[in-house]
This record gives sequence, C-alpha cells and structure tokens, in this order.
Amino acid sequence: MSQAKRARRSRSGEIKKKKEKWPGSIDEVYPEPFLTIPLQPKEKKPGQLTQKQLKQYFEEGYCVVEDFFKPEELQPCRDAIDKMVDNLAEKLYKAGKIKDKYEEDDLFHRLTKLEKEHEGSNILLFKSQKMPKAFQDLWCNDRLLNIMEQLLGPEVAGHPVWNLRTKTPNSLAMDIPWHQDSAYFSNESYDHMIATSWIPFLDTNEQNGCMQVAKNGHRKGKVAAHQCCAGPTWYVMLEEDEMEKELDVDLENDVITLPIKYGGFLLFNNLTPHRSLRNVSDNIRWSVDLRWQSPEEHWGFYEIGEGVLFRSAKNKDITPNFDKFLSVDRKEVWAKKYFKQVDASDPFDTTITGPWIGKWEVVNHNKHTDAFKPAEG
Repeated sequence: MSQAKRARRSRSGEIKKKKEKWPGSIDEVYPEPFLTIPLQPKEKKPGQLTQKQLKQYFEEGYCVVEDFFKPEELQPCRDAIDKMVDNLAEKLYKAGKIKDKYEEDDLFHRLTKLEKEHEGSNILLFKSQKMPKAFQDLWCNDRLLNIMEQLLGPEVAGHPVWNLRTKTPNSLAMDIPWHQDSAYFSNESYDHMIATSWIPFLDTNEQNGCMQVAKNGHRKGKVAAHQCCAGPTWYVMLEEDEMEKELDVDLENDVITLPIKYGGFLLFNNLTPHRSLRNVSDNIRWSVDLRWQSPEEHWGFYEIGEGVLFRSAKNKDITPNFDKFLSVDRKEVWAKKYFKQVDASDPFDTTITGPWIGKWEVVNHNKHTDAFKPAEG
C-alpha cells in the first residue's frame, strides 16, 4: 500500500472517529428556555433579583447575588457539616482507619487532617451524604424560592441532584473540570431550565477554589460533547476547544472568575459551562449546590427519583414531602445499578460510578470507569 493511500485511510479513520456519536450527543438544540425570561410575578417579594441580574442570568447564563444570607442563616448548615465530619471521624476511628479523631480542629481543617491519615476521607464524606434538615430548610428558603419563580415561573420544585462539596486543599479528587450540568443528567434534561444555586460557606477566591463560568456558553441551547473521566476522578470533562467550536465560547473574553463572599451565591443553569479552581489554600472550601426546575418538566434523572414540590399556582398551601425525597438515595441506587463489583457496599470504598459514564466516550480509564457497567434493560 502506498504511503499516500495509508495517509488517506488514516485521515478517513480520524474523521470517522470524530463523527462517532455517544448517547449524550444529540443534534437538537433548545435555546428558547434558556434565553427567554418568563412572565414575572406581579407581586414584589423579598430576595427577588433586580432587572439587571435577571437580564444577565438569561443573556450570559449566570449572575452573582451578593449579601443575600446573614451569617446566622447559614450557620445551621455549617453545624450540619460539622456533624457529618464528626460522624465520619467516628466511623473511621472505630474501624481502626485513623488513630486520632482531630476533635480540636475546626470545620475548615478537620477533614484535611482525616484525609492525610486516611486517603479518600473527602470522597467518603461526599458519597455518604444524607440531606440534613438545615439543607432542606435552605433549599426551600422563601427568598430563594422567590428568585426561582422569576427564573422558572410559578411552578417550582427542587431537582433531585444536590451536592455538598468537600474541596480539601490540593486534592485532585476535588478538582472539577469544565462541564455543563446536563452532561451528568439524562438527555431529557436538555430541553428545559434547571437553575443551580452554588452557595459557599466561607469567602471564596482564586486561592481556595472559587468558581469560573464561561458566559454565553448556554446561548445555543446545546450540550456539547463531553468526555470521561478527568484524571483519577469520576467527573466528565468539556475540552476548551469543544467549548469554542460547539458553544461559541470566546475563551479570552467569556471565561469569568467569580470570587464570592460568605452570604452570597452564584446562579447558573444546566447548560452554562463552569468549573472550580484548585484549592491551594490551607482551608477547606465547603459549598453546596442546590437545583430547581418546573415539576411539569422531566426530571432528567434516569428514572431514579423525583424532586420535591415547593411552590405551585394550583396549590398555595404546599408542605414539601422530604420523607419521600429522602427515601431514595441516588448514590446507593447507582452503586447497585451501575457497579461491576459483586459487593458495592464496602463503607470505605471510594469508587464512584453512575449513568453519566455511559453517556460519553471514555478517554481516560481509572477505577471509576473500570467499575462502571451499563444498566440492564
């Protein structure tokens, strides 16, 4: 075979590879829900976004809300995190995994000490989350729901996916690369707004791992091609050249770094590309991401569970059904449904796998991708 023919075949193979589609990639785009401001409430309510903030959210895909919470409003969440770390320390100590529970260390240093003595402690805390009452109360905070009415309309529900972020210093396991949230959800999430509030529990900056967004990356109404998985993690990743090519992101002008002070938060949607910077400080950067959508839309959650209804124009007197919501632990379901191991119930196993791995090309294999199995049926 001639060298020219081999070169043509090689190029042909490259083109075919580039054109190969993965389950997460679809041709349809849905810009309208992400660019169109819904009919606004007639009544002025506490906490509502200004017109400038509302416009920025829909035009650029994000906005920062400053000085929203008083310290005493977020302190119950800090206390709840403290209790979660305490429970983990007790479990590790009783199992002989650590020799010291580091009870004298504060919220922003204790998990780091546990991590140094037992690697993967930050992942164990991430895996074992049960939503505490303080986070339930934050999720359905009246002033937050007043904002969600502006973004989603009068029907507002909590989306099933929430996460407490355990960003310990210099941890590769907590380095989350560029992505769009719908890259983790099922494809049914692509055509409607899922609003995210990223709430830090300390002042955040470039040193301790604040957020970055690629503004305008939502405007095409498209989920770009992601890959799996980043480094030693279970995170999907969106390459910067893909953001440029598929989402028209201008990397020089559209990437915005967002230091946020305690009491403020970041709002963005499920198509806004975002990532967090590495934490190179001495403190743990604790944060929570909470999500909302219309209950009339598909949950986009692989038929695992539903969200929680918070508000409805059809029923003014709603009590959120947290018991029903908490009856489904998505991480336990994922372990049973998508885990190759015979026993996925080891309380100290730090492997995380789930349905998003099957959506995208696996370009980097690690223990998380190796543990993945497609769901039966």
